[in-house]
Amino acid sequence: MPSSEVGVNLEQARAWDGSEGANWTDNEDWYNAAVRYLTPALFSSAAIEPAEHVLDIGCGTGETTRMAAREAASGATFGIDLSRGMIERARRRAAEEGLRNIRFERGDAQVYPFEPGRFDVAVSRNGTMFFDDPVNAFANIANALKPGGSVVMLCWRELARNEWVRELRAALAAGRDLPEPPPHAPSPFALANPERVRAILTAAGFDHVQCDSVEQPIYFGPDAATAFAGVTKLGIVNGLLADVDDVSRRGALERLRDTLGNHETAEGVLFDSSAWIVRATKALKGEES
Repeated sequence: MPSSEVGVNLEQARAWDGSEGANWTDNEDWYNAAVRYLTPALFSSAAIEPAEHVLDIGCGTGETTRMAAREAASGATFGIDLSRGMIERARRRAAEEGLRNIRFERGDAQVYPFEPGRFDVAVSRNGTMFFDDPVNAFANIANALKPGGSVVMLCWRELARNEWVRELRAALAAGRDLPEPPPHAPSPFALANPERVRAILTAAGFDHVQCDSVEQPIYFGPDAATAFAGVTKLGIVNGLLADVDDVSRRGALERLRDTLGNHETAEGVLFDSSAWIVRATKALKGEES
């Protein structure tokens, strides 16, 4: 991070700059493939123009940043993420592809000192649900956008609508009643409520907030064995198994194998998923509501 920046997502920074980030870096292809059916909706909504400047929030190993760079071929893209390992991998991948209109920095988008009015559009694929202070975080992002610039993000709808989470939790419950994440705490489902999303973005200086649902499968691999190897690296899976005894753990993993096998199709292991494509415009001066 620049010396002038102090991250405020300290718990998230420790995770993503530690074991969680290392896991995603080591398994980037699996994680990118998992959302292969959702990503096109994000870019369709973003409608990036060739000369635009694009900010990618929570860019990970840079797949979406590289996609944006190819669309903004005569513009520029900037990817930011909390994980040093993922940023290093993102830089390497961009160099391998010969993309010169792209750069990456490790940092916390909530407080990173972006150049004011630099970007035409900010995109994020599942990278905005973990902000400790979402209003101030999105206000910082708004400051980085040109007047009339847009933020476009993919974020999960509520747990009940996401079969992949429901069935993983059911397989791993081991007789326990599992609590759901608090609705307003940083979590994969923190932006599931569209009214809350509208209130946050409006308070942060955006208007014309639109939430469009996208219903596409999540892809865990070509077969159940590959899916099991990938799914058992997920933070949600390891968290659910952290406090169970060895016997219960073995039983839960067998149920997980069965669940994945039941979802194996000719197109791979697929589960239903439901997300929002959220789009909002930076309010013009004097138009903030």
